[in-house]
This record gives sequence, C-alpha cells and structure tokens, in this order.
Amino acid sequence: MTEEPTTNDPAQRVVGQKRVLALLLAMAMFVLVVDTSLMNVSISSVVRDLDTTVSGVQGAIALEALVSAAFILIGGKVGDLIGRKRAYVLGLLGYAVGASAMAVAQSLFAIIIFWALLGGIGASLLLPAMQSLIHGNFEGAAQQKVYAMVGAAAAIAAAVGPLLGGFITTFLSWRVGFVLEVVVIAIVLSGIRLVRDVPYAGPRGVDAVGAALSVLGMGGIVLGILVWQEGGESVGALMALGALALAGLAYWLVRRKRAGKPGLLDPDLFRSKAFRLGISGQMLQQIALGGIMIALPIYLQMVLEYNAMQAGLSLAPLSLSMFAVAVLAGKKAGDRRPSSIIRWGFVLLTIGIAALIPIVPLAQFGWGLVIPLVVAGSGLGLLVSQLNNYTLAPIEEERISEAAGVNSAAGSFGLSFGLAFAGAIMLATLSITFTTMAQSSTVLPPAEQQQVAQVLEDDAEVMSNTHLEQLVVDQPAAIEDEIIRINTDARPIALQVALLIPLLAGLLGVVTAIRMARTSASARQRSGEEPDAH
Repeated sequence: MTEEPTTNDPAQRVVGQKRVLALLLAMAMFVLVVDTSLMNVSISSVVRDLDTTVSGVQGAIALEALVSAAFILIGGKVGDLIGRKRAYVLGLLGYAVGASAMAVAQSLFAIIIFWALLGGIGASLLLPAMQSLIHGNFEGAAQQKVYAMVGAAAAIAAAVGPLLGGFITTFLSWRVGFVLEVVVIAIVLSGIRLVRDVPYAGPRGVDAVGAALSVLGMGGIVLGILVWQEGGESVGALMALGALALAGLAYWLVRRKRAGKPGLLDPDLFRSKAFRLGISGQMLQQIALGGIMIALPIYLQMVLEYNAMQAGLSLAPLSLSMFAVAVLAGKKAGDRRPSSIIRWGFVLLTIGIAALIPIVPLAQFGWGLVIPLVVAGSGLGLLVSQLNNYTLAPIEEERISEAAGVNSAAGSFGLSFGLAFAGAIMLATLSITFTTMAQSSTVLPPAEQQQVAQVLEDDAEVMSNTHLEQLVVDQPAAIEDEIIRINTDARPIALQVALLIPLLAGLLGVVTAIRMARTSASARQRSGEEPDAH
C-alpha cells in the first residue's frame, strides 16, 4: 500500500516553500501600494493633525513617488552589485523606517525626510529586486502565476487601502495604519531564508555619470511640476534640465556601449519594440492611476467634506473592481494575448474617466460616481494583471535586473508625474477660476476682489467651505456668502480639468496597446509560429 506524501518529502517541502515565498513577495508588494493609498485617503486628517496644507501633503506624496522613480535605475544596479536578496531586504527596511517615522511624526518636514525621501529610496531598491527574484526563483507557468499574484496583491492593496485607511483614520488614527505596515514588513522579513538569491554575471563597474543623469532627468521633470504647484520659481529651468539630462543619458549609454564599458543599463534593451511598448504602457497606466488617486480623494474630503472612512467607501467601487478584475483576468486569461487584454484595459479606463468628468459637478454624494469608477477600476484591473508579464516574461535571465529596473522606473515616474501634474493642474485651475470669478463678481468690492485674487495667487489651496467660512467670519454676510459661492463653483471645474490628465493617459494607452497587437502579429508572421505570450 502506497503511503501518502508527508511534510518530510523533499519535493512537497520545496513546493510548500515556493508557495510561502510567493505569498511573502505578494505581501511586500501589498505594503508598497497600500502605503500611498493610506496617505491619499488620510489627507485631511494629516493636514489637521500636523497643522499643514493640502498641497504640502500632496507634495510629499508626489515626492515619495518621485524619489522612487529618480533612483530606481540606480537601485536596480545596486541590486546587481550587492545581491538582489540584500537589496530586497534593504528596501523593506527603508520602508519600515519610513512607516515608523509616520507613526510618530509631528511635522511635515519629518514626513518629507523619512517617509518621502527614505521610503522612496527603499522602493527604488525593492521594486527591481523583487521582480528579479520572481524571475530567478520561479520558472514557466509558476513564474507567470507569481507575477499575476503580485499584480493581484497590488490590486488588493488598492482595494482595501482606502477602506482600511478610512476605517483606521476615522475610528483610531492614521498613524495606526503605518504601525500595521511595519508589522507586515516584519512578517515578510521573517521568511527571508526562503529567498534564493539571483546571481548577476554581467559587468560590475559603476557608471557614476549615468546614475547622475538618471536622477537629474526623471527628478528634474517631476520636481519642476512640484515647484510650479507650490508657486516657486525656475520651473521651466528645472523641467528643461530634466529633459536635457534624459537626452544626455540616452547618448551616454550608447557611447559607453560602443566603447565596451559598463553602463547604468544596456541600451540594447530598447531595441525590442515590445519592451518599449510595455514600459510605455506601464508609465501611462500609472499616470492615469496617480491622477485619479490625487484628484478624487481631495475632491471627496475638501469639496464633499467627507471624513477618511466616507472617502474610502466612495473610492471602493474603483479599488474593489480593480482587484476583482485583476484576479479574474489572471485566472481566465488562458491563451488570450496580453496585448488584447491590455487594449481592453485602456479602453475601459478611458471610458470610465471620460464619464466622470461631466458627472462631477452634479454629484452630491460619493456613490454618485459609482458606475464610472467601476468601469475605470475594471480597466485598471486588466492592466495590472498583464503589463508586467507582457514586458518582462521574454527577457533573458542575465538582463532581467536591468529590464525590471527600467519597467519599475517607468511605473514610478508615471505615478509621480500623474500625482504631481494632476495635482498642480487642479490647484492652478482653482486659482485662475477663483480669481476670475472674484474679479467679475458684482457683490465683492474692488478692494475685496484684489485681495481675494492676491491670496489665491500667492497660496492656491483646496479648501472646504467650512474651512473657508472660518477664514471669512469677520466679513459682512453678503461678502461671505459670495466667497463661499465662488469656492463652491470653482472646485468642480478644477477637478474636471485635473481629470483630463488621466483621460489623456488612457487615450495614449489605447494607441500603445493597438501598436502592441500589431507588433505581436508581425513577430508571429515573421517566425511562422503559433501565437506566443504576446
């Protein structure tokens, strides 16, 4: 009689360890995504507790994504040099320090230093190392399942982040959420022995010039947007510096390659049209997500005056549909080409955002947005289930770290750009609209018109009517009512203009996905093979 396998069976034990490792990698991705979701849904509470401004907290959120994007190519190379497993651990520890600091922070300055800067550097180490470890610890169908599982974890975090963050912020404190992040990271680190390091056999030289150009390039562009948002100067110079640095990086990498010297990354990666389209799709998806996730929480908390719990519930249709569709697509994709699923993802995302724009001025409560949020969330779910696999699955083992770094850089840059640009556009539109309405008012005296215009010019800010009423309490009743009316009319316009950023990203994503399908079809025709992973 044949005995049943026991836990002492080596093969069964290895399978069990692989499952646990997949779960721990998914938990690490969960922390990365839920971290930003928690900050977005808790904006009003953080502003109140730290006595700061919406734009200041919004700037910290965008700065965290910016630092991650600016240093992520360097983070991938650091992982090559010190080991992907060690980079993975250091990235998790950086996140743990940032989350711990949030639990005790008493000022916006502390959030910027420990959460945005240190946490962003942690993410720049963690993301490429994680993707390299998935590629090196799993093979074939198991590898594809783990990519889908990690993508589903990101979707789960997006789903429960607003709800969990809203509940914790409303009934306990937003700080408790970050304490829970530290607990999850501790659990992930407890299983680090299950991770098999992925050796790097390529050149080990350090490309200091390439590293500096990558930081200046991606950092300069998004930093320019953040400075513009805060009303600073030299915005054009910063963005021009970023663009020139990116162009310089491309030239430098090609030059190093021709000279036979190691560069920050191999420019031959970009010879693959599928890879170029994959990272473009990743960036556009994250621009759209960043734009939605900065505009809607501000609108819900500052316009509808929702608390964090109510804001989280209002965003639930977006996040829950994203999660459900990501899981379903991962299981049911079958032989369907990722490029086709990605195309439908961008189509649904675009339709959902387009439907939001005319509804916003009419919505009197958050659930009035439910249908377009479900449509947009379904599109995002299709995208997160397929984009990483489309971009990274065909990459050779020795180039996976560089490819994962570029893929992560595209996503982080897109997220930081979406957060910063949509937020900046919202505040700039609010300032212009408020000022125009104030100057054309027949109720406000000329002196009052100029004063309102000057205040908004110097410090554009999304304010709730309750907050604004406290500021104008000494004004005559007619003037107070007029300022409140202008504020009420101006804010939906600002949100509508901000939503044009993710809408444009969605439209460009549709075009990119169509090119993906054409590229895959051409590749199959040339090879004469059956349809492959693309």
